[in-house]
Amino acid sequence: MTADPHPSSAAIAYASVGDLLDRLEEGSLTSEQLVATLLDRIANIDAPSSPIALRAIAAIAPDALTIAVERDAERARGTIRGPLHGIPVIIKDNIESLGLPGAAGSTALRQRETRDSPLVQSLRAAGAIVMASTNLSEWANMRSPHSTSGWSATGGLVGNPWRLDRSAGGSSSGSGAALAAGLAPLAVGTETDGSIICPASLNGVVGLKPTVGLVSTEYVVPISASQDTPGPMGRTVTDVARLFSVLSGQPLKYNQDKELRFVAAINWRTGHAATDQAFETLVLNLRASGELILDREVAIPGEQEEADEITVLIAELGEDLSLYLASRPGVGVTSINEVIAYEDEHFAIEQPHFGHEFLKMAAAAGGRSTNEYRDARVRNLTWAVETCLSPALADADILIAPAYGPAWKSDLTIGGHASAMSSGSTMPSAVAGWPLASLPIGLVDGLPIGITISGRPHDEWTILAAARRIEAVVGATVQLPRASFLPPQRG
Repeated sequence: MTADPHPSSAAIAYASVGDLLDRLEEGSLTSEQLVATLLDRIANIDAPSSPIALRAIAAIAPDALTIAVERDAERARGTIRGPLHGIPVIIKDNIESLGLPGAAGSTALRQRETRDSPLVQSLRAAGAIVMASTNLSEWANMRSPHSTSGWSATGGLVGNPWRLDRSAGGSSSGSGAALAAGLAPLAVGTETDGSIICPASLNGVVGLKPTVGLVSTEYVVPISASQDTPGPMGRTVTDVARLFSVLSGQPLKYNQDKELRFVAAINWRTGHAATDQAFETLVLNLRASGELILDREVAIPGEQEEADEITVLIAELGEDLSLYLASRPGVGVTSINEVIAYEDEHFAIEQPHFGHEFLKMAAAAGGRSTNEYRDARVRNLTWAVETCLSPALADADILIAPAYGPAWKSDLTIGGHASAMSSGSTMPSAVAGWPLASLPIGLVDGLPIGITISGRPHDEWTILAAARRIEAVVGATVQLPRASFLPPQRG
């Protein structure tokens, strides 16, 4: 590995949000300088024409620098809009924001008009600068069972900053990779099952999937109303908490003094020996630090649970995507069937590596009106809540487990998915709509690994408090994954 390829920007690129706010307040940094530095870093590290071509960024907001200047002028007048005043934030390309494509990685939506989604409105009200959108797994990975995480027709394949030939995870691939590469201090991803947690784990950053319904999904390209949610991503728990506070409209409210009871899922394992051993070592270290941890076997998703979830997601995708497309302004595809026809017509661009089987299945599924859908949803929800999470947390606050093994090699010829080395710990919370976080705990073979932290509905602040405690223990015992170095080329 070589030194940071853009060393002049590294100090700013990896600063915490708190440090940036302090520098903005004291006048040693302006928002214009901050945004200009990050845009220069993106041009030198991320752009397809750059030597590294990370491809984490989908588009740059055309007004990013103008808004930065406005935030500086407001600060000079003593006007602070909110807790992220003058801080740049990047958002996933399936989230609508004026001036950005909101295309979900598909050329079918690249020219459609966009609106400021409610979550973008909350960012602007807090003083944040929506700087760019991030590349993703096209249609948030609901395109094909053979897809490769991180690839989209509009952006190509996102690299992992730790090793460019490895997966950045998905579907919030660019959000995770951009944070690890120091392209922005904060990012917003979305998750249906694993789409924040996986890229956070593989890129060595922190991600939080909130309780479904807590953060608005309006003007966000949908998969499933039952499971979709936007969520914050950052390089530290504190940074993620700052962004979550803005997205949720809740004040920062850690309770670090509250006694927490942890459950360690002793049978949730990735199958990657070094990752699983790192989790077991973490549990020992947490106990040594004084945390109360119960060992417990927790229900593991099996073939029936996985099949039921796919049935639900396919049925809801067929309804929800068509409703969304029909309501979006501008000329273009207005239904899932029109998307399928467009992608077939533009086969060389949209389907050079894999097809769109999931879209076809969704178009033919019959939506929520079928007995198959209703039965699958009841079984799935019952399993997630009554068989898995409620018993696991019956006398505890937090459930922890390994997340994924280290990033695997991306291969567009055969596809690649997180299930390769997943403990399955994202699925119960995804199906139930309960909150879940991912936290990096170290490196294996030079690549980040992480854990999942599960909690009860609307108990995000307990999850974040637990994550801060674990982060403190991890920082004292193992190398924290910080992608301050990038390999010079793929392969």
